[in-house]
Amino acid sequence: MTSLQNQIILITGASSGIGTACARIFAGAGAKLILAARRLERLQQLKDALIKEFGIEIHLLQLDVRDRNAVESAISTLPPAWSNIDILINNAGLSRGLDKLHEGSFQDWEDMIDTNVKGLLYVSRYVVPGMVSRDRGHVVNLGSIAGHQTYPGGNVYCATKAAVRAISEGLKQDLLGTRVRVTSVDPGMVETEFSEVRFHGNTERAKTVYQGVIPLTADDVADVIFFCVTRSPHVNINEVVLMPVDQASATLVNRRTEK
Repeated sequence: MTSLQNQIILITGASSGIGTACARIFAGAGAKLILAARRLERLQQLKDALIKEFGIEIHLLQLDVRDRNAVESAISTLPPAWSNIDILINNAGLSRGLDKLHEGSFQDWEDMIDTNVKGLLYVSRYVVPGMVSRDRGHVVNLGSIAGHQTYPGGNVYCATKAAVRAISEGLKQDLLGTRVRVTSVDPGMVETEFSEVRFHGNTERAKTVYQGVIPLTADDVADVIFFCVTRSPHVNINEVVLMPVDQASATLVNRRTEK
C-alpha cells in the first residue's frame, strides 16, 4: 500500500458530504490537505476539527470552480510548500431539479454544466501539468451511476456525469507514457446534501429519496477513493461503480417498509 504521509491532496467541494469524508480519511493517513470550496466558514470549522484530531497541515482555498480566473489564480499562487499537488480529488459537483428536459430550468442546466463539467476541467487543466512535469500524481474524478444510465428527469445531470466519465477516460489516454493515474469513482445513492441541493433546499422532498433504503454514506465513498489512491504506483483503478445493496440500477431500488 502506498503511504499518503505528507502527500499534498487537493479536494474540491470539501465543505460537505464526500469532500469532507475524504478530508477526514486522508487526514488520518497523515496527508497535507488543500481544501477548496465556496463556503469558507465551513472549511475553517473542518480545518480546526482535523488539526485538533490529527495534527496535520491544512491549506484552505475559498474557491468557486466555475470561475476559471479564480481557479487559475488559486492554483498559480499556492505557496511553494503547497504547489506540488500529488493527488487531485475533483469532487465539486451538484444536481439541480428533476424536470423533464422540455420543461427544464436554464439556470439549473448552467449550474450543473458549469460545475460538473467545466469546473472539473478548469481545476484539472491547472493542476495536471505539474503532475506531468514531476511524472507522478493521481486524479480522482467523482462521477455517478448517472454517467452510465440515464433516468427520467435526469437528462442534463446524467449528461454531465457521462461527460465526467468520458473526460476521465480521455485524460487517462492522454497521460499514457507518464506515471500519472486517473480514476473515476461512480456511486449510486449516497445520503449527503445532494438531494437537498437538487430540490433547492426542500428537505422533506429530499428525505423521500432515501425512504426505506439504506443508502451509501459519504464515508463509504471516501473509503473507496482511499483504496484507489493507495494502490502500488504501477496499479491504476480505472473506474469503480458502487451502489447500496438495495439498489440494482439507476431506477431499480428496493424500498423496505422499515430500515
